[in-house]
Amino acid sequence: MAEHIDGRALDEVVSFTSELIRIDTTNRGGGDCRERPAAEYVAERLAATGLEPVLLERTPGRTNVVARIEGTDSSADALLVHGHLDVVPAEPADWEVHPFSGEIRDGVVWGRGAIDMKNMDAMVLAVVRAWARAGIRPRRDIVIAYTADEEASAIDGSGFLADHHRGLFEGCTEGISEAGAFTFHAGPGTALYPIAAGERGTGWLKLTAHGRAGHGSKVNRANAVSRLAAAITRIGEHQWPVRLTPTVRAALAELAAVYGIAADPAAPDFDVDELLGKLGPAAALVEATVRNSANPTMLEAGYKINVIPGHATAYVDGRILPGGEDEFRDTLDRLTGPDVDWEFHHKEVALQAPVDSPTYAKLRAAVEEFAPEGRVVPYCMSGGTDAKQFSRLGITGYGFSPLRLPPGFDYPALFHGVDERVPVDALHFGVRVLDHYLRAA
Repeated sequence: MAEHIDGRALDEVVSFTSELIRIDTTNRGGGDCRERPAAEYVAERLAATGLEPVLLERTPGRTNVVARIEGTDSSADALLVHGHLDVVPAEPADWEVHPFSGEIRDGVVWGRGAIDMKNMDAMVLAVVRAWARAGIRPRRDIVIAYTADEEASAIDGSGFLADHHRGLFEGCTEGISEAGAFTFHAGPGTALYPIAAGERGTGWLKLTAHGRAGHGSKVNRANAVSRLAAAITRIGEHQWPVRLTPTVRAALAELAAVYGIAADPAAPDFDVDELLGKLGPAAALVEATVRNSANPTMLEAGYKINVIPGHATAYVDGRILPGGEDEFRDTLDRLTGPDVDWEFHHKEVALQAPVDSPTYAKLRAAVEEFAPEGRVVPYCMSGGTDAKQFSRLGITGYGFSPLRLPPGFDYPALFHGVDERVPVDALHFGVRVLDHYLRAA
């Protein structure tokens, strides 16, 4: 056990998580957020270690923090460790505790951001401060970035940093952030630790149906609302074909091995749905990433019940696997039809990271050091992170924010969910694993 990860380091990760939760950084979209108080909080604690954090804003109040720890090997590539400071909205009336209380109750820290992702923000702070007290330097330079706006477009956060402050990330070839190396209980005695090595791309869509405005009592064969509803129904009911990426193939192969199932995801006759049916709870790790997807989420039409509007609008959350964009575009053209136009409301790239790399091996080893009973498996995230924007700088991203969680703790459900919380023991585990990996990286 690393002596520098002592009682003070373990206490700090808990207090930092709680205190960051109390700083309300709700991102409601459309620029309605202010991360600066949280940015100043982390910058102050980084500066106390002798680092020189830089605070950067595209928009006043939308603050990012970047700092570099110099490694002992100047010839080595640098590593980016990043986490976002904003959180999604939370309605206090729906929660058992106030979502911005940061309350610590029965060994659990409660509040919005406890999982997504002020816990990881706090882990990084605790590790860096423990290193400073012990005089530890990593082998390679480590760039720490705390970002704004991840829960919206990232235009004020990682997108701004990647496009306008490239120099701060000089030498960075790989990065780690959310969400991986958490305990996924896949059955009695089966604890998985999925490490993310890919993300589906973001394809948020705006659909606009055109028609003929008129009186609600008259026959209208060019009703924009009907045309939009028909297109949305086709999109919602569409069965997308299987598209297996290298990361997902590796995940399926390793999960099959965990359950003792004979399966070859590379075989021409491989039936992914048949295998998913045999994986039980573990199927949730991969079932959303074997296909592209498009889910209708918002509708806007009309202004009076007896008036047929001349246009109607809808929004669709599309997610695109690496290599799947052409198929996605062609399918949307066909499903929307001639009377509905569509465009990307927001678009970001899909990502893949190698699972046979030295970096992935070190990530795996760090988890196995502290959770030898667990099985580390790769997976592809169904959604996205700031790794998309940082990929513009040639940085390969992995999801690695380690947490050891008890049976029955539904980690995925707490992302953007009610009663978000994290066990104190999980934070302690995370600090130890993160420290182990970053010193070995």
